[in-house]
Amino acid sequence: MHSILTITFSPCIDKSFSVAELLAERKLRSSIPKMEPGGGGINVARVLTRLGAKVIALYPSGGYTGQAFDELLAKEQVAAIPVKTQNETRENIIVLETSTNKQFRFTMPATSLTEKEIERILERVERLKKLDFIVVSGSLPSAISPLVFSQINAAAARKEAKLIVDTSGEMLKHAVDMGVYLIKPNISELACLAGKESVSANEIVCDAKRIIGTKKCEVIVVSMGAAGAMLITKEDTIPIMPPAVEVQSTVGAGDSMVAGIVFALSRGKNIETSVQYGVACGTATTLNGGTELCHVEDVERLFDQIRLSPRAELNSDTLDCVKPH
Repeated sequence: MHSILTITFSPCIDKSFSVAELLAERKLRSSIPKMEPGGGGINVARVLTRLGAKVIALYPSGGYTGQAFDELLAKEQVAAIPVKTQNETRENIIVLETSTNKQFRFTMPATSLTEKEIERILERVERLKKLDFIVVSGSLPSAISPLVFSQINAAAARKEAKLIVDTSGEMLKHAVDMGVYLIKPNISELACLAGKESVSANEIVCDAKRIIGTKKCEVIVVSMGAAGAMLITKEDTIPIMPPAVEVQSTVGAGDSMVAGIVFALSRGKNIETSVQYGVACGTATTLNGGTELCHVEDVERLFDQIRLSPRAELNSDTLDCVKPH
């Protein structure tokens, strides 16, 4: 029986290749394209499968590209529930310019879903009898009502599953209004939640604590790229720093972090250890080019380094807002 469900409302086929130089109006010779199944929850499920978790991926799949997507996911032995749709599954393009080592990411619009298709996705959630975690990750088509999170939250409550959400904008705002266990915003997404244009490093903790105190959210893990992550709960504030690595690509690093957190939680680890494992997964993914996700041996090596390193200290300005006055 699967204990983890990932929901991806906007999956995609990621096509990655390289060219020597991006030049307008020229025929450019590229490397052989690599195609992989992508989208937030799909990447989470792929990493969880590599780690050995019991996970199943739920997603819409349409047209020729949808069929190709299903086959790509099956090759990775990811258990799946594709819900057939009338519109084609989208494709994204990632191009590496080898002369500069710059990466260009072309993200296509989310495939629109009809109300009936959304209903079928939610019906499949209800059919699953026992779940420990439900992960909703990635962008959502603009036509989807934010109220979808109230239905997913209710389903999670009935199944006694922890709901984890990694999305942005109004959808993320509605998710914390309805109730979630954990969210993983980056700094700009945290600013949006806090109703600000931007958030400085010294405001991260205060704003996250305020959201936890006023919304329905227990844990916030703020993703900070090369600086790692900030774990914030009602009681704790813990910075988690990754080892310095030579970054090849950041595609899928955030999804890998979510997967690592969920995997460790599913193994009974505490939240600090789980976020350390998540940071290890995210960092391991950056070691690979294109859209390649983390390798287990890299994850374990990096996790040992993170786990055994001294805990980073917060500066006094950051701590000031959480001290009793």
